[in-house]
Amino acid sequence: MADFTNSFWNIYIAVLTLLGIVGCGLLLWSQSTVKGPVEPGCQTGTTGHVWDDDLTELNTPMPRWWMCMFYISIVFGLAYLLLYPGLGAYAGKLGWKSSSVYQQELRKADSDYGPLFARYLQQDLKAVAADPQAHAIGERLFLTYCAQCHGSDARGSKGFPNLTDKDWLYGGDPDVIKTTILHGRNGRMPSMAAALGSDTDVENVANYVLSLSGSTHDPIKAIFGKSKFGACMGCHGPGGTGNQAIGAPNLSDKIWLYGGGVETIMETIRKGRNNTMPAFQDFLGEAKVHVLAAYVWSLSNEKSSLPQQ
Repeated sequence: MADFTNSFWNIYIAVLTLLGIVGCGLLLWSQSTVKGPVEPGCQTGTTGHVWDDDLTELNTPMPRWWMCMFYISIVFGLAYLLLYPGLGAYAGKLGWKSSSVYQQELRKADSDYGPLFARYLQQDLKAVAADPQAHAIGERLFLTYCAQCHGSDARGSKGFPNLTDKDWLYGGDPDVIKTTILHGRNGRMPSMAAALGSDTDVENVANYVLSLSGSTHDPIKAIFGKSKFGACMGCHGPGGTGNQAIGAPNLSDKIWLYGGGVETIMETIRKGRNNTMPAFQDFLGEAKVHVLAAYVWSLSNEKSSLPQQ
């Protein structure tokens, strides 16, 4: 990418843009007059192409008013490039920048809505979740920044957790959810293929893992896999119930992040998994994250459990 910061590319883009505009003007000028031989009794020329003995392609210029519109567009384009950025690194006579407009909009938004977010920041997360206005704001924040991964209905997809149930890798307490959004998470499942040994052992452990949740499995292979599951207990615990302190999933329920088939589980054991939840503290700020966390918490809690306003 360093090559594209070279000053050559600024000149290249500027020259290419100007050549395109000039070329458009020359093309219009070349097409503004009639060319080709003129047939007797005909007011316009032809291109010389004739089909089926009498089907002749005429060389008729475009209407003059249409040509004038194109010329005006060229003049407008040159004037625009003189006043605004568009020619490489040239900033334009007016010094306009889209980033400056964006910063102005952010300052105005902070001025208009900052006091509202500051008020919610002083409230308990559960109280914020029960506030209809805060809930609506949190929903818009979620749809803008979180729906791309977790879905507009917050039910997630393969590799992205469902936020509407009560199965939480790090815990479903409102403060924990806020911490997750503020600082992000990096959940890593290491490859266990070497620790388990053969591919047969991997398959046996996968069947044992399925047996923990009562899912369809091979009972014979599960028996052999139980002794090998000891390599996994350090994170998932003896009964496979997980460890929220380190984000290790509960294997004894039927909720799967990547799928609950034996082949998928074997793939996880062989290759491991590495998931990253980005941090939003610097991007959104704590006040907005506070409202967003309250909304996310409310998705997995019935309205009856929310404090009354």
